Amino acid sequence: RMLDMGFMPQIRNFLEVLPLKRQNLLFSATFNEKVEEMSHEFLDFPERVEVAPSATPAELISQVYYKVPNFQTKLNLINHLLRDEEIFTRVIVFVGTKENAEQVFKIIKRRSEGEKRIMHSNKGQSTRLNAINAFKSGIVRILITTDISSRGIDVEMISHVINFDLPNNHEDYVHRIGRTARANNIGTAITLVNPAEEHNLHKIEELIRMKIPELELPADLDMIATKREENLVQLREIDRQKRIADPTFKGAFHEKKKIPGLAKKKEKRNLTKDKAKQNQFRKKR
Repeated sequence: RMLDMGFMPQIRNFLEVLPLKRQNLLFSATFNEKVEEMSHEFLDFPERVEVAPSATPAELISQVYYKVPNFQTKLNLINHLLRDEEIFTRVIVFVGTKENAEQVFKIIKRRSEGEKRIMHSNKGQSTRLNAINAFKSGIVRILITTDISSRGIDVEMISHVINFDLPNNHEDYVHRIGRTARANNIGTAITLVNPAEEHNLHKIEELIRMKIPELELPADLDMIATKREENLVQLREIDRQKRIADPTFKGAFHEKKKIPGLAKKKEKRNLTKDKAKQNQFRKKR
């Protein structure tokens, strides 16, 4: 995460002031290309030890997903699930953006039982610490947060992680769901997937080397029709994903080809219409 956020210069500066004679140990939850490059840059003849293959979720996490058509129906589904306080005892809800996290928090705060808090990068340090401490102590039942909480937070007995949406970085999915099933406890990770996120879901399944079971939506769930604007956003995202996979793909939102002579034909047609209007005007006079 530090590399993703651009902290490489600071890491270099830090290592430069350390004594030359030392032993370096590098620990990382994931070992991607950036981490491997850094290991070769700063370590001499490193020995690699893996506790488990990269991007391996904990065995005690039960992973499932729902296909949900849109944002509003996702909100309805979360509220439907959180009604069961005996099963959903301590829950983290991960949301992709700060803006959406605020919307989710407002709805859950109004409709669900138990204390709730929200955490994201726009919240002050003291607010974030208070939220996580209240969550750890059990005062808070539901924590709504962004990926700021996907790593480095160790809270025991989290019953569920709910992914309101899928992260763009597929490895972040593993970090998110890793907040549950800690210290040999069982946990459940529930992911809500709209049509535009199905591609990311398949990529995550490839990463973790397993298929995530799909659950049917509750029969009494209040289904909301997808708004036109949201539908267009989803279609554009699907087109974008297909173009990445196949550069020759022409989707619904590609630029229309210019037909030779079409502009002149339109211009001629407009002139004819204008003349007809002028003649009608003269007759009326």
